[in-house]
Amino acid sequence: MNHKRILCGTLLLASVFFLSQYKLSDVLASSAAQNEAAAKSPSEAGKESTPTSQQPINATRAAREEKALQDARRQQLTEKEAALAAKEQELKKMSAKIEAQVKALEESKKRLDESLKQKKKALDEKRKRMLTLLKKMRPEQAGQYLGKMEEPAVISILNDLDNKMILKLMPYLNQPMVLKWIKDNLNN
Repeated sequence: MNHKRILCGTLLLASVFFLSQYKLSDVLASSAAQNEAAAKSPSEAGKESTPTSQQPINATRAAREEKALQDARRQQLTEKEAALAAKEQELKKMSAKIEAQVKALEESKKRLDESLKQKKKALDEKRKRMLTLLKKMRPEQAGQYLGKMEEPAVISILNDLDNKMILKLMPYLNQPMVLKWIKDNLNN
């Protein structure tokens, strides 16, 4: 709003300055014309009186043109303000939309994290039950089941078993897999 006031004040000062310059030059021109008319003969003065009578007409026309220019500038400013206001409203709508999307994404992330926690918990429970089951089996039978599994899964299970159980299972497991498990533990 202050920008608008400053702009209007500047326009008013410019128009006052313009009009004062125009009127000052008119006054100077009309006084010079009157001095010349007084110096000339009366017949010549009658011929010259027509241009000086046109000066006020030109002054009013210039004032009207200046007013028309100011009105056009005001109209342009009004249009620009309306366009800026529309863009500002559009930006506010987009901002609200983006905030809603961010909020929705955060809620989705929260639900996904909760789902992952539940799945991990369920897998941990299954793993514990399987380890308990392996501990209750005879070492030969547990070795047979572990021998049919993939190597990374067996190594992971060996990491979770206690040393006493691993010692019982070692003779029944694939020896290269056992050696790999030993090297991994030594390196860590």
